[in-house]
Amino acid sequence: MPLRFTHFYGLCNVRWCVRQSGVGLSANLPRPSAGPILGGQMRATTQVMSETTIDAEASLKLAIGYIPTGLAVFDRDLSLVTSNPQYRTLLDLPEHLVARGVPLYTIALFLARRGDLGPGEPTRLAALRLSELTSNETSISQRAGQEGGTLEFHASRLPDGGLVISFFDVTARVRAERELERMNLSLEGRVEERTAALTQVNSELEIARAKADAANLDKTRFLAAASHDLLQPLNAARLYTATLIERAGEGEMASLAHSIEASLNAVEEIMSALLDISRIDSGAVKPVPAPFQMRDLMRKIEVEFQPLAQEREIELKIVGTSLAVISDRQLVARIIQNLVSNAIKYTRPGGKVLVGCRRRGARVRLDIIDTGIGFNKDQHALVFAEFSRLEQGARMAQGLGLGLSIVQRLVATLGVSLELDSTEGKGSRFSLYLPQSRIVRAVVDGERKTASASGGTMNLRVLCVDNERAILDAMEGLLRGWGCDVRTARSLKDIPRDNLLVGWMPDLVLMDYHLDQTSGLDAIEWLRHNVGGHLPAALVTADRSPAVRTLAEERGIAVVTKPVKPAALRATISSLAGQRGLQADSRPASSASN
Repeated sequence: MPLRFTHFYGLCNVRWCVRQSGVGLSANLPRPSAGPILGGQMRATTQVMSETTIDAEASLKLAIGYIPTGLAVFDRDLSLVTSNPQYRTLLDLPEHLVARGVPLYTIALFLARRGDLGPGEPTRLAALRLSELTSNETSISQRAGQEGGTLEFHASRLPDGGLVISFFDVTARVRAERELERMNLSLEGRVEERTAALTQVNSELEIARAKADAANLDKTRFLAAASHDLLQPLNAARLYTATLIERAGEGEMASLAHSIEASLNAVEEIMSALLDISRIDSGAVKPVPAPFQMRDLMRKIEVEFQPLAQEREIELKIVGTSLAVISDRQLVARIIQNLVSNAIKYTRPGGKVLVGCRRRGARVRLDIIDTGIGFNKDQHALVFAEFSRLEQGARMAQGLGLGLSIVQRLVATLGVSLELDSTEGKGSRFSLYLPQSRIVRAVVDGERKTASASGGTMNLRVLCVDNERAILDAMEGLLRGWGCDVRTARSLKDIPRDNLLVGWMPDLVLMDYHLDQTSGLDAIEWLRHNVGGHLPAALVTADRSPAVRTLAEERGIAVVTKPVKPAALRATISSLAGQRGLQADSRPASSASN
């Protein structure tokens, strides 16, 4: 069992006290009262105990000599009582300073003069050292040892006022602690450097991201402006072409006009697709979910695409529904438009396209089903790729193959899901899953009527406002061909200046959105205030942003996008006329010849 210092200190104190008393342990025993026998026994017992004590002291002194720690015991006067060899060796003391009775102050003064206690006056340093060792019951201190080492001292006061000092060489530990501290400082320095570098990189990335966001915003603004400027002449060209087709009748001229119209359609589709992709990728498209009736959206799809389906000899069937969903109406409409357009485009004459809704749990599944060319499962991923078209589809219709790429982007933007099922040669089914809503809105009688988009004399008074004279001329020519009485203006100022409303009241107004002095929406409000609050109106614009459509719908204004498709325009005009209870042929033809 290892010797504990506490036990050792206590034993040394006992031995020291015995020696100080000047007697052996027998001095503490009771003296014999009488009798030679008893006295002899007592002397024998005392002698045995004295020999035992001497042997124990010798064994103890021998044992402490093997302890690697320096050890010294001082009495209450702080004079040396005993020490082990390591005490002298570690302190490198001369032999006379480890003799019994040497004062602790003398030892401290020797060390101070030798420089072990640092710079300063030796007597003062020795006194400070004694105070440091004796001021508390226990104390721990460190100071420099020989050859650059470090000694750690542990001092404890004994109950009678004596002092026990033990110390040992802690050079290796101190060096390890200093090395660890140095490494920690170095590590902290590296962390600070890397943190500073990372902060710098993050700052540069933030600046770069801000520049990229600004560039995207500028690009979006540029594309919005460019789309308006580019689509304006294209819109005029399409209107002139539509007028030419109607007036050409049959023959070579009509064939040429149809070819021009097909080319203009291809240009429009490409430009619209590229603009849509740019807006979505730049983050300019932000969904605004709200509950709405699918019935309203389906009716709009029917009005827009029924003329195209009839032209291609395809049966387009829109199934009525009372279901409502929660999503961004404009973006959902854009998805359906692309899917229905694709279905009609890649379905042969005599085929069918079906659009309908059904409830599936907490969601509404919108199906667009066609009997078109279809494709196999290996081509599913390919049909959504940009500028990718299947060979058979490329032979049937022109285009860049961007429609489904836009659909995929819009589906991701809305956070909804799209399911595809197709069989090559038999047709395809695209299913859009939307969150269901429980809203119910009454349907007015006017909404139940779908105006005919078929040909014939419309016999309506139409006011057209656009800041481009070429578009006004083309629109006037097309509408007059449909039997409409048309008046045109480039701005609101032209209306009172040219007395357009004197003795003449429009049945509806077709208004450009980007006017010189104001927006088309505000211009329509002005007209309604002056002509009549129930004046049917359509906004004719190249701006395809959801914000414009939302504002128009909030004010009960239809939206026709440029370039204007004559069939869609005719369907919109018929629908607006139906809102006011007008019939396309309700007035004499002479009223349209003004």
